[in-house]
Amino acid sequence: MIVSARRFRSSIVSKLVPAVLLVVLGDWMFYQRSLFGGYIGLYGLALIAGLIAGHAGVRRERRAWLAVAAALIFAGALVYDPSLLGWTLFWTAMSLAALLPRTIGFDDGWRWFQRLGWHALRSPFGPLIDFRHALKVRRRRPRPEVRQPLTPLLALPALGSLAFFALFVAANPLLARMVFSIRLPSLGEFDILRPILWTALLALAWSMLRPRLASRLLPTFDGRGDLPLPGVSVASVTLSLVAFNLVFALQNVMDIVYLWGRARLPGDITMADYAHRGAYPLIATALLAALFVLVTLRPGSATAQTPAIRGLVLLWVAQNIFLVASSIERMMDYVGSYSLTGLRIVVLGWMWLVAFGLAAICWRMLTDKSASWLINVNLGAAGILLTIASFADLTAIAAQWNVRHAREAGGTAVNLDLCYLYYSGSSALLPLLELERRPDLTPRFREKVQGVRSDLYAGLMRELGSGQWSIHRQRMFEQAQRELAEMNPAPLPDGPRDCDGDLIGHREAPPQPIMMTPAPTAPAVPRAASPASTSAPAPALR
Repeated sequence: MIVSARRFRSSIVSKLVPAVLLVVLGDWMFYQRSLFGGYIGLYGLALIAGLIAGHAGVRRERRAWLAVAAALIFAGALVYDPSLLGWTLFWTAMSLAALLPRTIGFDDGWRWFQRLGWHALRSPFGPLIDFRHALKVRRRRPRPEVRQPLTPLLALPALGSLAFFALFVAANPLLARMVFSIRLPSLGEFDILRPILWTALLALAWSMLRPRLASRLLPTFDGRGDLPLPGVSVASVTLSLVAFNLVFALQNVMDIVYLWGRARLPGDITMADYAHRGAYPLIATALLAALFVLVTLRPGSATAQTPAIRGLVLLWVAQNIFLVASSIERMMDYVGSYSLTGLRIVVLGWMWLVAFGLAAICWRMLTDKSASWLINVNLGAAGILLTIASFADLTAIAAQWNVRHAREAGGTAVNLDLCYLYYSGSSALLPLLELERRPDLTPRFREKVQGVRSDLYAGLMRELGSGQWSIHRQRMFEQAQRELAEMNPAPLPDGPRDCDGDLIGHREAPPQPIMMTPAPTAPAVPRAASPASTSAPAPALR
């Protein structure tokens, strides 16, 4: 027990030093200097150094070094262009590096999902848990038989020292000036956010230096052998696959004719309607098909070992993959008719993952792979895609596409939504500069583009000057400076502008409807009355 207590105390002390240093560094960066943006990635590099210095298991474990390498990549992504996705991937890699020395092998993604979830839930309370444990260890420590009370022991030296110090202050003017110059912070100057920041930084560092594994994990769903389900047999699965292939063939043939072959659609159905209505439901169809294969064609089951069923499954999965490709084509057609957004780019990436997952499910059935293999290979594909996305500015990609395909720039898409580009922030700055350089813009539209661009340029300057620096923002700013120096645009008219770059209060008046008014009638010329005229005069036109 004594050895265990000593080991616990030495572990706490060895990890307390890097944790305190990380808290001090974070306070200096985030509170005193207000450095955010790409500086978060630099703090991530400090977290990696603290993990290596304070966690001996990481230094000895080769698998942990792979996770540390991944954390370095994601810290670089945070320095280049910070995002919530980049931070999530960085902290996942850091958690893996801290937890891997406590495990044997990697096992599978499902178990690690539980470990990482427990680690995230426990992290805010880690320092409190260890502090409570330290108090218990202190109470269990053997004490001497005779113990003198602490208060009488310290009372005499403390009171005596205070009395002598007070006399010295009264006798020494220099000492008195030093004492009275000490200014304690008042309650009104106390910032509650600072201790909250310290607590968060300490919990962040402590969760890596002293991680705890989940004691119980839910087992991985094996997915092998026959699963007793009512109505599921070799005959029923065979008939189902025949029917499913026929239904999918109907949809795929229509897509080949109308979507890929560009045949004329019947009635008043437009290509945009045909493309947009099927983009998301067809992905749900592919996911439902994947679930059917996972449940009814488990490796080692009677259905999976039947040659006819295996052939029908291959055909059906191929049709599903073609269906996903058609969904991607539908999305691209819809984007071509309207506009591209960052969310639609994410949806396109998700569609590619669905197609990959379908192929992996089919390969698992043919090669008798385990459920852990299927989980890990899909997580690997998702990790590669998310890593690419963490370095890419999806909003800038969408803005670039919209600018080049806008109707004002000679494209086939809809009119450019300048308000959307304005709210996209600095990511839309370079695409707007490219648009502003075009010689075929109308003067009115060019002024609006210049108004939005100037606001985004000023906003980027404020970000760089207020601690929001990053490599990506710095490069955008330098390129914008070069292009503006080459363009030398004319100054804009003064006045506040709306999100679309138009002057507030100076919008173009809508065309007034043409009012049809009758022509004025000429005054009636009086004529002499005749005896034969007995009828009343005709009324005037109104």
